[in-house]
Amino acid sequence: MRKTLDDVLAMAAYEQGDYGTAYRKFRGLAEQGDADAQHRLGFMYANGQGVPEDDSEAVNWYFKAALQGHTEASELHLKAAEQGSARAQYNVGFLLESTYKTGLIFESATMYYAKVTQWYRMAAGQGLAEAQFALGVMYEEGKGVSQDHGEAVKWYRMAAEQGNHRARNNLGSMYHNGQGVPRDHAEAERLYRMSAEQGNAKAQFNLAIMYFRGDGVAQSHGEAVKWWRVAAEQGDAKAQYNLGLMYAMGQGLQEDRILAHKWLGLAAAQGNEDAAGERDGIAGKMKAEEIEQAQHQARLWQPKGEQD
Repeated sequence: MRKTLDDVLAMAAYEQGDYGTAYRKFRGLAEQGDADAQHRLGFMYANGQGVPEDDSEAVNWYFKAALQGHTEASELHLKAAEQGSARAQYNVGFLLESTYKTGLIFESATMYYAKVTQWYRMAAGQGLAEAQFALGVMYEEGKGVSQDHGEAVKWYRMAAEQGNHRARNNLGSMYHNGQGVPRDHAEAERLYRMSAEQGNAKAQFNLAIMYFRGDGVAQSHGEAVKWWRVAAEQGDAKAQYNLGLMYAMGQGLQEDRILAHKWLGLAAAQGNEDAAGERDGIAGKMKAEEIEQAQHQARLWQPKGEQD
């Protein structure tokens, strides 16, 4: 990678022992995604150069650089994990799992995921909520361990009690479907709602399903629309599809073919074939100018918040 003037000035300041200046320049470059700067910033945090020593911040920056394939940062990050950093242990598991999903690893899935699970388990045992959630997923899906819904519930619950919104959603799903625990719609709704209010799009979608069906709550198409809309605005394709259908049928809101076409089109753009079919069916009942308006609205649409 070609070095910029800021790279040169940052390194010059570092080599001269002017760690304060070096830190400020490396920080700016690191926040722009420069892997070398991220690695250097991690090193400065690890050694208290220009900043108070902070192993957590060091791991954070090593991880950012490692995600970009920075060899030295990856080695330092692995060293932190081996020395007992829960965050680093979780990150190593995450990196391994992400690498396998690229399709470039030809090792047995069972053996490979056993390594992933080992790192997640070490971090989870130290109380890291993200690792507890990840370990729960491994048990629920039977990756690297024998599938065990009871164990999945155990780890989801630990993470959920720490406020992890992903764990709250997944634990809600276990209660909703009676997996690893007796079916309990009231508990599922409670967990989905907490996660949904934290902004989790999957939980928002699931809560809408409960209201649409009347699972443990008074059936309300209006409430279903409300939560599907929140998830759809975040970019959740399934929520966009369902919201489009509600506009098409006039359930929970006034029928509106333009908005139905818009939301179905957005879902179709993410590969939802059913949405594409429904959109095309509605288009056959619309005027050309209405279709153009719907397409214009879809082009202008931008996701709100982060889909999870």
